[in-house]
Amino acid sequence: MFSGLFEAPLAQWHGGYGGMGPGGMMGWGMGGGWFGFILMILFWAAIIAAAVALIRWLVRSGDASRSGDRAQAQSGDSALDILRKRYARGEIDSEEFQQRKRALTED
Repeated sequence: MFSGLFEAPLAQWHGGYGGMGPGGMMGWGMGGGWFGFILMILFWAAIIAAAVALIRWLVRSGDASRSGDRAQAQSGDSALDILRKRYARGEIDSEEFQQRKRALTED
């Protein structure tokens, strides 16, 4: 009864396209190409953003570990060595250096 009604529209799905529809695009036509293109752009943008975020995080964590007296103390420098380095960098003057040195060497 309805066999003639569906024969013409379904004929394109079986004829020469490997059962995938017109042009082998599973019935999406050219519109599916734009959808896939947009998804590909979004995918690569996400990959690049993740890589940039990872690199920035690694650089920041490397900078944090190299700066400050806490990092120097963790690297094995004694308190007196840190005091000498601060004096050499000009962070403290000679009076403050002598005062702190006396406080460190008193027992």
